[in-house]
Amino acid sequence: MSVIGAAAVAVQVGGVVAGAPLLCGLMRQVRARLEGRAGAGVGQPWRDLRKLLRKEAVTSLGTGPAFRAAPVLLVATTAVVAALVPLASTATVVSGSSDLIVVVALLALGTVTLALAGLDSGTAFGGMGASREMTLAALVEPTILVSVFALSLPTGSTNLPAIVSGALSDPDRLVSPAGLLATAALAVAVLAETGRLPVDNPSTHLELTMVHEAMVLEYAGPDLALVELGAQMRLTVLLGLLASLFAPWGIATTASAGALAIGLAVCAGKVALLGAVLAAAEVFWAKLRLFRVPELLAGSFLLSLLAVTASYFLSGA
Repeated sequence: MSVIGAAAVAVQVGGVVAGAPLLCGLMRQVRARLEGRAGAGVGQPWRDLRKLLRKEAVTSLGTGPAFRAAPVLLVATTAVVAALVPLASTATVVSGSSDLIVVVALLALGTVTLALAGLDSGTAFGGMGASREMTLAALVEPTILVSVFALSLPTGSTNLPAIVSGALSDPDRLVSPAGLLATAALAVAVLAETGRLPVDNPSTHLELTMVHEAMVLEYAGPDLALVELGAQMRLTVLLGLLASLFAPWGIATTASAGALAIGLAVCAGKVALLGAVLAAAEVFWAKLRLFRVPELLAGSFLLSLLAVTASYFLSGA
């Protein structure tokens, strides 16, 4: 158990680090094809990261420790989340610590770290982006917490592997009203947390619409590479969490090398499929006005509350 469990953690973290740029490249390629363009290829994000890592690290005058530490902390917190979330296996050495509240807290830590870096840069764009990011985070993080909590009520635990194992043993709960409401709420929260349309446009550099990009405008070279890698890892982990909670089939529940290999392959396929669907949907979506975004996120939070209520009564608590 210990050897395979440790290997499962290493495989999950390594898979997220190696696969996150490829997922981003796949999404860009799907979007390019649908828009009638050839696209740069699935491996282009890796080439961009390699180019940035070869450049000299440059920081603005007046920046402090928060600005310099943010890229490393962003990647580190996301890597820990990748180790905790049951992406390929529920039988890992850290499965006992894979608590919902811990995962949400680590995601929030990464968000706050990047917001502090935007403030620490001392620029107008950095402060504007940090303010907008924290406004969105105040609505997104509770939605993630409450929507997954709705799934934990039948299990009686906020342990993520236990929630996934419970869904595998009783798949009917996934198509119940509580499961469908929680799915919709978490899907909207993932879009906002990862800065995707219609909440934010990851490919824009328009000052009046930027959220994530405004916080990282002052980064260059290896620091920018870490920020970009961290953002790609967060997208991969959150799509993997969505797939594990609402389509848990294929995840390894035993400590065996064969089950782990199958779980990794199935997880990669599910995340790639979700990424392709998201990229295709973004072609037809327009970005919401900034003042309309809180309405969308408040609606998703309401859906998560309804999911908790439905789950409470359906579980007979």
